[in-house]
Amino acid sequence: QVQLVESGGGLVQAGASLRLSCAASGSISSINTMGWYRQAPGKQRELVATERNGGRTNYADSVKDRFTISRDNAKNTVYLQMNSLKPEDTAVYYCNVNRWGANYWGKGTLVTVSS
Repeated sequence: QVQLVESGGGLVQAGASLRLSCAASGSISSINTMGWYRQAPGKQRELVATERNGGRTNYADSVKDRFTISRDNAKNTVYLQMNSLKPEDTAVYYCNVNRWGANYWGKGTLVTVSS
């Protein structure tokens, strides 16, 4: 099992920045992909950004050039730096880890962007 704890959400104004963190613990060997998803009210959960072992990243078109994902493997932590936030970025952000084909999720952290 993998346990994930997110932090860093909050209420900010449009144009501001936030950094989310997700610390992984438990059976963390052989983690392949770490990433972030989000779910806005009334919408389905969607991919925000992922990073695979080796550093390959993938971003949703809506966040490219504004968000940056990074991993600190020594700390088993993945980060999401969010710049130039927009009201449409408002959502619960979930950390995700894929290990041996199994997906693990954090409980989520709320990001609210006011206009």
